[in-house]
Amino acid sequence: MSDNRVYSYSAVLMGSPILLKLFTHDEALASRVFRLIKQYEDLLTVNRAHSQVMDINHAAGQHPVIVSRPVFELIRCAKAASLLKDSAFNLAIGPLVKRWKIGFRGDSVPPADDIAALLAITRPEDVILDEAQSSVFLARAGMEIDLGAIAKGYIADRVRDYLHKEGTERGLINLGGNIQTLGSPEGGWSVGLKKPFVSDALIGAMTVENRSVVTSGTYERFFEQNGKRYHHILDPRTGYPLDNALDSVTIVSKESIDGDIWTTLMYGMGIEKGCAVLRSRPDIEAIFVTKTKEVVISSMHHFRFTLLDNTYRVTDSTA
Repeated sequence: MSDNRVYSYSAVLMGSPILLKLFTHDEALASRVFRLIKQYEDLLTVNRAHSQVMDINHAAGQHPVIVSRPVFELIRCAKAASLLKDSAFNLAIGPLVKRWKIGFRGDSVPPADDIAALLAITRPEDVILDEAQSSVFLARAGMEIDLGAIAKGYIADRVRDYLHKEGTERGLINLGGNIQTLGSPEGGWSVGLKKPFVSDALIGAMTVENRSVVTSGTYERFFEQNGKRYHHILDPRTGYPLDNALDSVTIVSKESIDGDIWTTLMYGMGIEKGCAVLRSRPDIEAIFVTKTKEVVISSMHHFRFTLLDNTYRVTDSTA
């Protein structure tokens, strides 16, 4: 076995720092990985004038747009998650996200009338997919889909597959917070669980191998108005930020795209309902961090958790 030295490669893509860890010194492989990420970013992004997703949005209410297979599959996956009962995930939430501007200049609470009007054009049922044509049609003018919530997970999974195909046995990719791992060093990969609203402080650490870790937190993007804090995780049912006991949700799963989808679903369900639903999904595990400094773990079959901050307390589940 070769030595356990880790080689780190980094780049800034998708507006986020990207970190790749390998156990061999291979600049060429690292640059191919970053190029792959860039290709997917060009396909999936909404933060630029030209991409297949923007083409779909520009044609809203007018005509279907034929897209490449990866884009179609991702949209189909996002629509399915959006149509789950009481889902807090919604691929068509774009117009509301834009109106709130959370994390961007000019963020403020929109008038209630604006929110009500925009809710009418955020129905996932109005995203019409044609399997045979590989086309996507947004049925109403003004609709916008936004794959930002799942693009990183999807791309992290593609990077893992690519590394596997290239014969890499062990590696880690951190795509701006979506962590996907391949094999593991001795003792597993250690992934920190961030302390909300405190930069660089950790509540604890998870030890994983061959797993993805995705955390979504209200502390990532927010603004304050009249003493109330508004964060970026919007409830598609109300048009306002989700208001519950949670500061963050972490998902440990095989696929990173599941991490993206299930962090949002768990935010919407809350701890009790979330843990109940996850009992039928042994492949997906959640760590909830509450505003009252509790760490609730749905189950721990695929990772270990070590508490590092004694102001928090760990509960195994609300079973």
